Amino acid sequence: MKDLKMYINGKFVESRSGKWIEVLNPSTEEVISRQPEGTLEDVDEALEAARAAQKSWAAQPAIERAKYLNKLADGIRKRSKEFVDIIMREQGKTRTWATVEVGVTADYFDYMATFARQIEGEVIPSDRKGETMILTRRPIGVVAGILPWNFPFFLIARKAGAALITGCTIVLKPSQLTPENCCEFAKVVDESGLPKGVINIVTGKGSVVGNAMAESPKIDIVSVTGSVGAGQSIMAAASKNITKVSLELGGKAPAIVFPDADIEQAAQWIVDSRIGNNGQICNNAERIYVHRSVKDEFTKILVKKMEAVKVGDPCLDDNVDMGPLVEQRALESVTAKVNHAVEQGAKVLCGGKRVGDKGYFYAATVLDNCTQDMDIIHEETFGPVLPIVVFDDIDQVIAWANDVEYGLASAVYTKDIDTAARVCRELEFGETYVNRENFEAIQGFHAGVKKSGIGGADGKHGVEEYLVTHVTYLATHY
Repeated sequence: MKDLKMYINGKFVESRSGKWIEVLNPSTEEVISRQPEGTLEDVDEALEAARAAQKSWAAQPAIERAKYLNKLADGIRKRSKEFVDIIMREQGKTRTWATVEVGVTADYFDYMATFARQIEGEVIPSDRKGETMILTRRPIGVVAGILPWNFPFFLIARKAGAALITGCTIVLKPSQLTPENCCEFAKVVDESGLPKGVINIVTGKGSVVGNAMAESPKIDIVSVTGSVGAGQSIMAAASKNITKVSLELGGKAPAIVFPDADIEQAAQWIVDSRIGNNGQICNNAERIYVHRSVKDEFTKILVKKMEAVKVGDPCLDDNVDMGPLVEQRALESVTAKVNHAVEQGAKVLCGGKRVGDKGYFYAATVLDNCTQDMDIIHEETFGPVLPIVVFDDIDQVIAWANDVEYGLASAVYTKDIDTAARVCRELEFGETYVNRENFEAIQGFHAGVKKSGIGGADGKHGVEEYLVTHVTYLATHY
């Protein structure tokens, strides 16, 4: 078992509490490491370090800050196999998905470094003679980055990359389910020569560490990726100081299959969008709406593909398609949701049960006979479950797709550009994928509406989350 350490003000430290939280391998249920149980004092020390470092960090030319981001990317690549193994072990990702995550994390730091010469201001015409109005953009200050367990490594870069290039400093809080990758990343930070206090890492319980970060007056923005409940808790804590929040929360992505779609390919894209990361992505396909005229054909193909999904321990078999759910509570939640759907009238066509008696594995599942009023259509499942609803016309399916409290991702499968364009216009989601799998690009803008969040990440708009504006009224008198 490995003892992890926090990283505060350029030093590797244990918690003042002297207490530890164990970390389990979700494939074996064995303890693989333990993390310091951070305290309010640990949080305050990290925030003080970040605040002390922020002004001098922001004073550096952005192109100099970019060099450090490139060093972080290089450091990740040099240790990529180690990070892949850690993510597989503590989160249950397949080797393919873990390898992609590590690679994209390095790429993301390099990508954010390119914004060193792209953070621009504006000259605004004044109404007064001899006056020029100049709008500039400045770093917001100190960032609290609260990380999820489903993409624990990539979200380090998604939050820290934009923060650092704009001149902000950051305190990261990894999920207590998956802290090792972040603690190991601290070694890359240390080796890069990044000034102390620019990146800090505090481990522990969200209810203690996360809330303490969010409610502190020493924080200027709280960036959270997690559940709706976690977002609501953080938002409430941040409200005490009117601290800005950026929240990426849950999703209930509809996948709409029209009769003119390539049925075989649509089924494959939807399967890929459901089983990715073991069914634990906020923009995974969560519910299928298929036109009545192709429902039988589509369902037959879908079930065949889902039945072929290979489930197992990714640390023992590189060829598995899905690993485990992240913890016992996740397994219990998915099981309960499927069982409840059956009670409401759904029919299990494949899966619908746990796989094995060790580890948190759940079979790829297809549910038929689902109707719009069922809970499985409205509540986020966060597991490899696909409920099917039949629709008859475009007005009906758009209304049903929008009939949820979430608004992150959505998908449509059709060869008709008019149909695709109308659906994209009328769906109430931050993203719509047309004839492809659900997975965002780092140069896009990953943002939701409704209870899926506030603000967003990636691309130039993601960088703007960490900036504030300042307008100078420059009057010249002769």
